[in-house]
Amino acid sequence: MCGIFGFVSEDKLNVADIIIDGLKRLEYRGYDSSGLAAVINSKIYSRKQSGRVFELEKVISRSIKSSVAMGHTRWATHGKPTNKNAHPHCDCTGRIHLVHNGIIENHKELKSKLEKRGHIFKSDTDTEVMAHLIEEFSKKYSFEESVRLTLESVVGAYALVIISADAPDTMIVAKKSSPLLVGFAENSKFVASDVSAILPYARRVVYLHDGEFAVITPSDFRVATLDRKKVFRSQELIEQSPVDLAVHGFLSAKDEARKNNFPHFMLKEIYEEPEAVENAIRGRLIVKDGLAKLGGLESVEDKMKRLNRLIISACGTAYLAGLTGEYMLEEYGGMPVEVEYASELRYKKQLFDARTALLSISQSGETADTLEALKEAKRKGVLNLGLVNVVGSSIARETNAGVYNHAGPEVSVASTKAFVSQLAVLSLLTLFVGRQRGMSLVMGKRIASELSTLPEKMRRVLKEAPNIKKIARKYHKHGHFFYLGRKYNYPVALEGALKLKEVSYIHAEGYGAGEMKHGPIAMIDKNFPSMIIAPSDSVYEKVVSNIQEIKARNGKVIAIATEGNKEISKIADDVVYIPKMLEMLTPILSASPLHLFAYYVGVMRGYDVDKPRNLAKSVTVE
Repeated sequence: MCGIFGFVSEDKLNVADIIIDGLKRLEYRGYDSSGLAAVINSKIYSRKQSGRVFELEKVISRSIKSSVAMGHTRWATHGKPTNKNAHPHCDCTGRIHLVHNGIIENHKELKSKLEKRGHIFKSDTDTEVMAHLIEEFSKKYSFEESVRLTLESVVGAYALVIISADAPDTMIVAKKSSPLLVGFAENSKFVASDVSAILPYARRVVYLHDGEFAVITPSDFRVATLDRKKVFRSQELIEQSPVDLAVHGFLSAKDEARKNNFPHFMLKEIYEEPEAVENAIRGRLIVKDGLAKLGGLESVEDKMKRLNRLIISACGTAYLAGLTGEYMLEEYGGMPVEVEYASELRYKKQLFDARTALLSISQSGETADTLEALKEAKRKGVLNLGLVNVVGSSIARETNAGVYNHAGPEVSVASTKAFVSQLAVLSLLTLFVGRQRGMSLVMGKRIASELSTLPEKMRRVLKEAPNIKKIARKYHKHGHFFYLGRKYNYPVALEGALKLKEVSYIHAEGYGAGEMKHGPIAMIDKNFPSMIIAPSDSVYEKVVSNIQEIKARNGKVIAIATEGNKEISKIADDVVYIPKMLEMLTPILSASPLHLFAYYVGVMRGYDVDKPRNLAKSVTVE
């Protein structure tokens, strides 16, 4: 988590405008507090404020200009989200300032030693110890060498930007496990946690690798390892379509303009779900031949034909997309699939072999656990595939091959359109793999044809919004909720429960409907309503039995059912209808009503659904 943005320029730039703009593009990474620092006349100007970036705007001068400046938006790890714990942090003299994304694991030991040497700490963070370490080393060494020795002393993860009043034209940046890149414009260089903040200013970038630090001045850029070995790395040109540029927030950072008159980004992005699926499948379907064309996988197509096992690794909503993909790939792709939480996969002993592949799914492409699991598989020689939204992200660069889902910018913390676009890409992957194996031409054409109709059917589902809002008003004061689904819609039940928890803070349980009688049914009463996904598919009758069991115990039922099914309205209290669709693809239609329901409930309970408490969009620390 946490967002970092800064610049070094030959010219004096407006600090408030540029740094605030960059932080707003990165605020999805954290919004507990924010701050900035700039070198002005060989002194450090610094301001920081708890709360969101607009709170920082209130306390900074709009007229200050500098050639070296940096900013930070925080998601708290060590220390509460208060003014004193906001970044930047400084040393005792106030002449060294830094911002940090990551965790310093040995900060307690280092802090104790520094306090014995007379250093006085002002915050509760792990980050501050690095500013004091640099100060301590500076008594004997140069700014650059003091930073290098500090990096050798700390244990943990970091993306780090440091400035000093004693080296007023210099910025030093460093990376280990947390993302950091440098962008190059004609007269300026920009540093950021991800490319979204840089793209309005530069299209040529250098990605720092773990264990590297860089010295940046208006006229120079040098990269080295911690053991002083010089690193020569060419700049990369970010070549992207308008959709990809939007993914990175290349469009205006003015919030109201980007909302397109929607009250919240979450609602805007739910209404963009059909477009997200269109972007995911555009140019990738050959309906007449029943094929999927995935250019990002062409280089490893022969290897994929020989696979006998696929492991899907992901966290959060992406993990739930992976669970749905497991059903698709096993039933239609003919490939054994395992889905693992990346946070657990890292610590399991995996029996990889030459016919195993790992598929990492991440919206941001920066999810720390997913990235580390990928690296572990890479060390063992496993074919690494990626499904990410952000072009140029760490996971995109680490994998052997992969597919972008091109969902467009997703600003709201709760993932909605990225989820359905991930499902769309997994459907394409199923078609791609299946046609390599035993899938017939007839089935291939049917899947491709049904996929091509999805966006329009999704738009029909969104017309149910008034009904869903009415249902949400009926249930929004309940403190508990049950979500049930079977087969393809079991993971979507988990997704619905997750979304309700994220944005309304209601306790919600997602279960496979067949597990209901193995314990959870004990929770059912008149105050414990259930959302049940019951399309007319191969397990419909079994799901109806579950509904009957809930009703027999005075439970309230909201059903998501297939258009034309009038019988279900006789047993369910409320019904939301979705169009008829190939069973494999029903989760993509089921997701939108669940997302809308969570959105309306969260809003009715008075919460900021775009920025739920304690959550950040991109989890970049373990």
